[in-house]
Amino acid sequence: MVDAAQLQAGERLRADFTRANLTPRVTSRWSEVSGAGTPEAFTDMVLAAKLRVSRALTAVGPELSGVLLDVCCFLKGLETVERERRWPARTAKVVLCLALDRLAAHYGISASATGRDRARMRAWQAPETAEAES
Repeated sequence: MVDAAQLQAGERLRADFTRANLTPRVTSRWSEVSGAGTPEAFTDMVLAAKLRVSRALTAVGPELSGVLLDVCCFLKGLETVERERRWPARTAKVVLCLALDRLAAHYGISASATGRDRARMRAWQAPETAEAES
């Protein structure tokens, strides 16, 4: 359903979302009670990840960022997204692909491989021997 560039972009967003500690918790966070949840306690890695998530969602735009959050970060299925948003069947798939395309463009991930020009191979053959010449 998604190509390699879209998958890589979605996984990168999810990794940053997880690093930023934005995943919902089922239990209480006792560290906040002891004062460890203060802004001074956030590491640079967490703050940088939050900034990357914010920039990525801003680049994608408000109309597509919700689908990215639901599918890539909160791991909701496409049918669940369609049901929650009251969309027709298979609409979430199209919207997700558009969102992942924008996200891949934001990250600079290309669907096609590019490289430097190399000399073309003219032939694939074994070197000539003295027997072949006679």
